[in-house]
Amino acid sequence: MGNIITAKNIVKKYSKHVALNDISFNVPEGVIYGLLGPNGAGKTSMIRIINQITAPDSGEVLFKNEKLSPRHTKFIGYLPEERGLYKKMKVGEQALYLARLKGMDKEDAMKKLKEWFIKFDIAAWWGKKVEELSKGMQQKVQFIVTVLHEPSLLILDEPFSGFDPINVEIIKSELLRLKKEGVTIILSTHNMASVEELCNNITLINQSKAIMEGNVNELRHSFKLHLWEVKLQGTDDSIRNILNSKFEIQELISENGQTTAKIKIPDGLGSNDLIKALLSSYTITGFSEILPSMSEIFISAVTRTNLTKQS
Repeated sequence: MGNIITAKNIVKKYSKHVALNDISFNVPEGVIYGLLGPNGAGKTSMIRIINQITAPDSGEVLFKNEKLSPRHTKFIGYLPEERGLYKKMKVGEQALYLARLKGMDKEDAMKKLKEWFIKFDIAAWWGKKVEELSKGMQQKVQFIVTVLHEPSLLILDEPFSGFDPINVEIIKSELLRLKKEGVTIILSTHNMASVEELCNNITLINQSKAIMEGNVNELRHSFKLHLWEVKLQGTDDSIRNILNSKFEIQELISENGQTTAKIKIPDGLGSNDLIKALLSSYTITGFSEILPSMSEIFISAVTRTNLTKQS
């Protein structure tokens, strides 16, 4: 499979402010792709360009290797961060209206809407006015309308904002199901735990530039600090005497007959050296590498580029 979106050297300026400065990235088909960055980094500007709400000053976006044009709109579903439903309009009536704007046949739209309303447990609210719905329910309606016409590309800007934990899991489950069916999803979110859980690839934008792009698992490995969590039988604190000459013990917890240690392996040594040192005195019950979280990588990368720019 190829790329569904290819962004080439995108530049976007607003008066004297540069929102996007030579941004390039590729979104493969059939993945969940994270578009990340601090507030004001340029994410929303990029999303608006892909949705053809605005145009780049230079550069181009390709949709399946074709220059992005209005005819591609029907293949894209967009859930903006700024939600907006007509408060005085009835829920079902508005959902049907929005589905028809997407070019859906009335009968088909009605059938699919009913199915989604039942799935999201909001069928009883079909005839209510939007203003009677909670924020979470309104967001459910907007999510349904976004995916109803079965687009091949979904662009979701902070889709978990305002949802309680139960509804966050419902949305996550739907995103994974849609991905399994071949839908590509561009996800812009500040929730790094969701990025780790859902995204295959990411681009990190900071101060209008793409400062990192790649596979999530590969990025976590590339930022690893050679930290290992070791679980040992017993609660003997002498582990410090055994390891301190060669290894750095960053954390040590002994409870319920077991010792858990967080240990850093220095350059020149490997995990086998640590295991060998421990086996002379302990029974190892657990041994795993601690990889940095996407949140830690995000903070590290953004801080580094900010300091570089200042210097």
